Amino acid sequence: MSWTLRAEGLAKSFTLHLQGGVEMPVLRGAALEVGAGECVALSGPSGAGKSTLMRLLQGNYGADAGRILLRRSDGSVADLAQASPREVIALRHDTIGHVSQFLRVIPRVPALEVVAEPLTARGVPGEEARARAAALLHRLNLPERLHALPPATFSGGEQQRVNLARGFVAEYPLMLLDEPTASLDAVNREVVIALIDEAKARGAALVGIFHDVEVRHRVADRVLEVAPLREAA
Repeated sequence: MSWTLRAEGLAKSFTLHLQGGVEMPVLRGAALEVGAGECVALSGPSGAGKSTLMRLLQGNYGADAGRILLRRSDGSVADLAQASPREVIALRHDTIGHVSQFLRVIPRVPALEVVAEPLTARGVPGEEARARAAALLHRLNLPERLHALPPATFSGGEQQRVNLARGFVAEYPLMLLDEPTASLDAVNREVVIALIDEAKARGAALVGIFHDVEVRHRVADRVLEVAPLREAA
C-alpha cells in the first residue's frame, strides 16, 4: 500500500504574548503515515495536540520543524510544511478535503451552492455540480426546502450535514475529519460511516478525530495515540 500522507519530525509551539512571550510547546517529533484506502484515527487526552496536528496537516498552522509530504492524484509529491500560501491553497483545491466541527461559509450563499463550490472550482459544469451536491444533501437527509437557504440559519446538526456534503462531494486523495459525526443523530451517523467506507474504497487516505468510540472502531484501520509532551518525554 503506497502512502498518500507522510509527516515526519513535526514540531509546533505557540507564543503566549499575554504571558510575557512564554513559549508553549505542543508537538515535538510527531510522525504519521497514511496509505491509500486507509483511515487513521488520532486519539489522546484533551490538550495532547490532536487538533494542532490536524491543523498542521491542513496547512492552517505552519510547522516549526519537520515535513508533511502529500502525494497528489498525478503522483507528484508536495511538502506542505514548506509550501507558500498560494501552494497551500492549491493543495486544498486538488488534494486535501476537510470536514471541521464548524461550518464557515460566506453569508447568504445557499446551502446547495456551498456544497457544489468544490466541484465548480475544479471545472465541473454548474448544473452537474449542483445535481451532485443535491444528491449528497438528500443522502444526508437535509430537506430540499433548505437547499436554497443559507446555512447560517440552520441548526447545528443541519450545518454539520452541509459541512459533510461539501467535504465529501469531491474525491480528494486526502480527507481530514475533525469530529465528523458531532451533532448528528444515529441515522445520519450511519450515512457518514458509509461515506467514509466509500472514500476508503476509492483509495482516499483519511485522518480523523472521533470522540464517538463506536464510529472510530468501525471506520479506523489504525489508531495513533497523541500523548502530551510531559508524558511523552
